[in-house]
Amino acid sequence: MFETIRIETDARGVAHLWLAREDKHNALSAQMIRELTRAAGQLGVDPSVRVVVLAARGKSFCAGGDLGWMQDQMQADAATRRAGARELAMMLNALNTLPKPLIGRVQGNAFGGGVGMISVCDVAISVPEARFGLTETKLGLIPATISPYVIARIGVTAARRHMLASRLFNADEAHRIGLLSAVVAAEDLDAAVMAEAEPFLACAPGAVADAKALIRQVAPAPDRALIETTVELLVRRWESAESAEGIAAFFERRKPVWVR
Repeated sequence: MFETIRIETDARGVAHLWLAREDKHNALSAQMIRELTRAAGQLGVDPSVRVVVLAARGKSFCAGGDLGWMQDQMQADAATRRAGARELAMMLNALNTLPKPLIGRVQGNAFGGGVGMISVCDVAISVPEARFGLTETKLGLIPATISPYVIARIGVTAARRHMLASRLFNADEAHRIGLLSAVVAAEDLDAAVMAEAEPFLACAPGAVADAKALIRQVAPAPDRALIETTVELLVRRWESAESAEGIAAFFERRKPVWVR
């Protein structure tokens, strides 16, 4: 059914949603974006699923958007570009509005869209070795579609520091700014994830879903208009000379012209 992700559900109703492009550091391709959206829909309506763990195979959690996919968007016509950006935005929205608790199991590095996916988790636990970054501006891009979730998670002050300068930061800082709920040794990661999952299994699933929806209603949450704004901002960047230079420099293994 799926090629870029895997779903495994145990007898208690804990579903692991695995990113499974480990050879590409789980970068978000068009296919993975679509499959994640479908998976969120399926898990959301499955009465046997009580908790979802967003996890990843391989060394990295998620390297962000697949640059080959971005290059395709940049070379496509305007309608195709907007459709691609919208699919990314709606995948994040699908995970954010999942009516089941979503726990991030972060076993490795997360950049760009990977940070966005952590930001839509209700709880996220990482290993100390993981590194994080909103690295889009180094490529002439901006973290447009993930920005509502990231800013809601880490706050404006941390967003200014990390989004503008594409700084890399470690798990301790990710914990300090609120991106992560906890940092544990690699050998303790699965136990820590299950310790977070178990309390949900003692709660009424309908009440959990309603409480999660309540939080979105009370706290600022991206509506469709804001999502469309982020889509347009991403498309505008894809159309820029800077993004063409930044991604070309990446594939050519050279520094872009703005590096001093």
